[in-house]
Amino acid sequence: MADVAERAGVSTSTVSRTLRGLSTVSPEVRARVEEAARELNFAVSRQAASLVTGRTGTVAVLVPTLDAWFMGAALSSLAPLVRAAGMELNVYLIPDLAERTSFFERLPARRNADALLVFSFDLTDEETARLDNLGMPVIYVSQHVEGRPSVYVDDVAGALHGTRHLLNLGHRRIAFVQTVGASGFSFSSNERLLGYQQALIEAGIPLDDDLVAATRVGDKRGTAEALGKLLSLREPPTAIFAEQDEVAVAVLSTLRRTQIAVPERISVLGFDDQPLADWFDLSTVAQSPSDIGREAGELALKLIEDSDAEHERHVVLPTHVIPRTTTAPAPRPQEEPELRGEPG
Repeated sequence: MADVAERAGVSTSTVSRTLRGLSTVSPEVRARVEEAARELNFAVSRQAASLVTGRTGTVAVLVPTLDAWFMGAALSSLAPLVRAAGMELNVYLIPDLAERTSFFERLPARRNADALLVFSFDLTDEETARLDNLGMPVIYVSQHVEGRPSVYVDDVAGALHGTRHLLNLGHRRIAFVQTVGASGFSFSSNERLLGYQQALIEAGIPLDDDLVAATRVGDKRGTAEALGKLLSLREPPTAIFAEQDEVAVAVLSTLRRTQIAVPERISVLGFDDQPLADWFDLSTVAQSPSDIGREAGELALKLIEDSDAEHERHVVLPTHVIPRTTTAPAPRPQEEPELRGEPG
């Protein structure tokens, strides 16, 4: 820093203020300092800077997976925002309960970040309390945590509107295929089921547990078994609402193998609007993980600057129904063709 100051003809304190982005430096002096820093290949030591500012210049992210479409899209919008603020992004991947236990025992983010973004974790009270004691802003992403900064979509409202779409097409036997996953991770499953149930109650349709089935994402056989259960009912559904697009596509594949026409015999609706939804022309309830990542990053940066400021602590983003070719009016009873085949 002394070398930069000498070349730019300013004091070391002016170099420090310039490289920290403070507004007390004139544009002309800032240009001289930045030019001198470039000529000398000068890079700010974050460790040294943190001793002065108390900040690390890093935003940490805690994620359960990097394979999911949602996570990739959210991080793709979050990372440029953090870099534009002159900060780095540090991702902690916690794919299973063993890694999770280790993380909360060590809490590495305590020393290595100015804010922590927590994606889709169903935390225990003890884990939440430990994060509360980190001494930095903690923002919960794609989940609503009462009393803490959160950025998420209203999954209840999204599923309610999706179910209403099917009801408005005349469907009364509407099934819901729920996703089950690893314990300890939150993917809005219960909220979407609740929205589906609320829409049926609103329409005066009794809830029927037989119309709710479960499978795992990527489990081809499990999806076939779930559909087998639904298609074996005395009154099988005329529409299926899948909790995620990936499950909806697996439902479409199974129905195709059993030669059950979509949407003539059964309508299929997904949730998310992943790229594959467009490829399969799947009707779905759309959310935007890019917007979620961007909003989470902006909230984190605001709270880093002033954790006590009255920023909007809960950012709720909208969902909307996108009708495509997999949903259509319910078949009239006399038009219903006989179901053929068994899920394979």
